[in-house]
Amino acid sequence: MRDAGLQQAINAAGGISELARKIGIAQPSVSNWSRIPAERVATVEELTGVDRALLRPDLFDRASPMASDIDETDSARSEEYALLSVLLARAPDADLLSRLAGLRGDATPIGLAHIALGEAAGKADPERISREYFNLFIGLGRGELMPYGSYYLTGFVYDRPLARLRDDLARLGIARAEGNAEPEDHAAILCEIMSGVTGGRFPAPQGTDRRLFEKHMAPWIGRFFADLERAEHADFYRRVGALGRLFMELEMEAFAMPGEKAERN
Repeated sequence: MRDAGLQQAINAAGGISELARKIGIAQPSVSNWSRIPAERVATVEELTGVDRALLRPDLFDRASPMASDIDETDSARSEEYALLSVLLARAPDADLLSRLAGLRGDATPIGLAHIALGEAAGKADPERISREYFNLFIGLGRGELMPYGSYYLTGFVYDRPLARLRDDLARLGIARAEGNAEPEDHAAILCEIMSGVTGGRFPAPQGTDRRLFEKHMAPWIGRFFADLERAEHADFYRRVGALGRLFMELEMEAFAMPGEKAERN
């Protein structure tokens, strides 16, 4: 029996098939859910507009200690990682583009990157972006970019950096979501994991976000976003690259500072 949160997501998406399509997994995977897996909550929230507290009240009850323990900064970081994860996992459809068009920002570099992404989303054609995404990340044989940590660090996919990441995730009890064929060192999956850790969806020891970032992202993720920003086939995704590059620079600067930031979950 489906719980109420899952049913709300299905209704908001327009049915099981449409929810599966938006997430980018097979319909039977969604049909077999009794509730939304914890690692999928941020993605489903982003794609359907249904608040995570309604999707999984057991994890995100606003009155629960877990929710109250997450400060405003970590909540914002979690949302930023979730946004990047969604955009790197699949091409945005018309509904997501419409919501992205509402992005606002301040005069800071990352605020301006939000504004630029929102403006690009407002002018974007979903079919054209779908082709752009295909050329960038899939291609005929391979895409222009390979968004994998192993590839950036060794030149090969499924190499030792992936094995080390899998060992660390296993110790944290974090497993790849059913129906996802991509290796865990895909940029989208790493951003989803960081969203879960910083947002409290994945209970983890203090400092886990720093350890994961410094070991499995910092050595390569900035280069990936810089490559995306200047990729030949990038138009809409040029703005995604700029946002990702700036956000990763902020994360590196924050983790380099002694004290409070280094002790975050």
